[in-house]
Amino acid sequence: MSKVIKIKKGLNIPLLGDAEKILQSAPRADVYSVKPPDFHGLAPKMLVKEGDKVKAGTPLFYDKYNESILFTSPVSGTFTSLVRGEKRRIMEVNITADTDNEYVHFSMGDPASMSREEITGGLLKSGLWPVLRQRPYSVIARPGDSPKGIFVSCFRSGPVAPDLDFVVNGQETEFQKGLDVLARLTDGKVHLGVGAGSTTSGAFLQARGVEVHHFSGPHPAGNVGIQIHHIDPVNKGELVWTLDVQDVIVI
Repeated sequence: MSKVIKIKKGLNIPLLGDAEKILQSAPRADVYSVKPPDFHGLAPKMLVKEGDKVKAGTPLFYDKYNESILFTSPVSGTFTSLVRGEKRRIMEVNITADTDNEYVHFSMGDPASMSREEITGGLLKSGLWPVLRQRPYSVIARPGDSPKGIFVSCFRSGPVAPDLDFVVNGQETEFQKGLDVLARLTDGKVHLGVGAGSTTSGAFLQARGVEVHHFSGPHPAGNVGIQIHHIDPVNKGELVWTLDVQDVIVI
């Protein structure tokens, strides 16, 4: 095992219990909402009107400051309402779901044989690009930038957090393919932060084309910002990208 990075300052919050390792299929909701305020710095411009039919993957709105960044519908259904807040700020885009999903189909390919531009274009069109966050500021990454590294925290140190070993179980192939995509988006390295002595998933420890770093110590050892600080700090004029394990699988 590589050198363990020990976090000394912090606190393991004394809350009883753990997230149960039970996988269940959530019942299909009647209404799904996409919330622009969840994305720092986003100024949404609508592409659909109330009453429009959409498929899963249909663009709903784009970022006013970067028109190539699309936000797509998670389900097929009807765009039924737009919720506005102060100064007419868009707070929610609500979709009343159909009984069964219809999908917009996007092109697929092998990351090893695709250019960075092709991969970026696919992530933008499918609405997956916003899962990539830039540090500093934790805003949506800009497609034209080249980060010096991409970071994925593969464990959580906070109380009652999900066990990411359990999350990735059975989806190891998809996780590795997602890492292959990320490797094409940076001239630097893809870094995985894992918990020392606790991570057993081969998807993390045996991941290819990445650097695996082991962390021990109290919360917030599992926070990606702490891991960036100890692995490759962001200096003036530099930037890195981050995303979650679940996002890597979806990609």
